[in-house]
Amino acid sequence: MRVDLEMWKGFSNLLKRKEIKEFSQLLIEGQIAQEAFIIEKGCLRCYSNSDQDITFQFLFENELFFSIESFLNNKPNSFSLESIEPCIIHSISKNNFNKIIRSSKTLQKQIDNLTFETMIYYENLLSLRSIAEPESRYVRLMTTDPQIIHRIPNYYVASYLGIDPSSLIEIMIKMDLPKNLN
Repeated sequence: MRVDLEMWKGFSNLLKRKEIKEFSQLLIEGQIAQEAFIIEKGCLRCYSNSDQDITFQFLFENELFFSIESFLNNKPNSFSLESIEPCIIHSISKNNFNKIIRSSKTLQKQIDNLTFETMIYYENLLSLRSIAEPESRYVRLMTTDPQIIHRIPNYYVASYLGIDPSSLIEIMIKMDLPKNLN
């Protein structure tokens, strides 16, 4: 969910600014989430890796993220969160998060909206993955979220689309698109 970073920075005494390197783990599957994150710069990836790597969300600048069930209900997290670029993030402990939300009706409303936006996001992801033809999934992603296509390495895009990286390269060759092989 996109947030007004300046509004959150009004609580800078409760936020911890961190510069993190590419491929840093912020949350590990099975742990209980202790922090929420606001991304100032960079990109984070949510994924599960029980049998195979499955990416289900990318987070970019000015987005707030926390594992809703784990962070709010103290349940083990069902996914991992890592940076895929060098990032600047602002982390918020549960205690400070609650202080901030209690002190600002505007931010409390943002958090309420996050729940609905998250439900819509995952409904759209399920819809994307239900498309039978991988090429059609790719075309839809190009239309709905081109930032992912242009910014994310192909092997993560393939994981997000639920296809093999080699299949993604074949689609890109067929469509005569540049290959983002990083």
